[in-house]
Amino acid sequence: MTLKRHRGLTEQAADAAVDQACRMLRLPTIRPQFPELAEATARDQMSFRGFLAELLMAECDDRARRRSERRIKAAQFPREISLRAFDFDANPNIDAAVIHTLATCEWVKKGLPLCLIGDSGTGKSHLLIVLGTEAAIAGFRVRCTLATELVNELVDELVDAADEKILTKTIARYRRVDLLCIDELGYMELDRRGAELLFQVLTERGEKNCVAIASNESFGGWTKTFTDPRLCAAIVDRLTFGGNIIETGTDSYRLARTRAARAQSAASG
Repeated sequence: MTLKRHRGLTEQAADAAVDQACRMLRLPTIRPQFPELAEATARDQMSFRGFLAELLMAECDDRARRRSERRIKAAQFPREISLRAFDFDANPNIDAAVIHTLATCEWVKKGLPLCLIGDSGTGKSHLLIVLGTEAAIAGFRVRCTLATELVNELVDELVDAADEKILTKTIARYRRVDLLCIDELGYMELDRRGAELLFQVLTERGEKNCVAIASNESFGGWTKTFTDPRLCAAIVDRLTFGGNIIETGTDSYRLARTRAARAQSAASG
């Protein structure tokens, strides 16, 4: 399909031609914004080059936004959380400067691991999602999962598969993402096969694709999850070598907020 070109189009005909051209060229942002920007150009006496630059930058910005949204959706985060929503004052163990540095995603680019260690309610899962989201916005492919869900998926496919091709494809899928976020590592004991499969995922990601984990257990307590001491040591080594370790502490700010709310309610009652 080609568009007929006519000189001296009326404004209405020109708008219709631009609309049709945007549909053909798949420019969904320029199409609705063109009339308003055209009026602003005439009003502000903008040059044709400036007008064209405004249109193209609007399209590029919107495409970048949509790509970020697709990456965030593909990551399968359990909920949407922003870095701005994190209350650093509620947990003095967490250094805001360190977290904002991590939010630049340089560690993801370098393939370095990240470990968030602390008790329930101290903000480690929140930070895991926040930093994973920042990586997705920055253009990295991210996948977020619970440790038990990841291991169960691997074990189930190993049991159900007639051969190991399906399992190999699953491990390859986790290997391809730039950042793998694993939450709740250490909440339950894994049998030897499950621990080996998890280690295989971590190993095949190599040193270029990074892993971020959140755990309620210190590294010394990981033998409760990985009962084989040698395998446990290998996993700890894989997840800590050259990486960042953030300790969120033991005091639950969620529990503190609940108690404060109850005390306030009781006082007002």
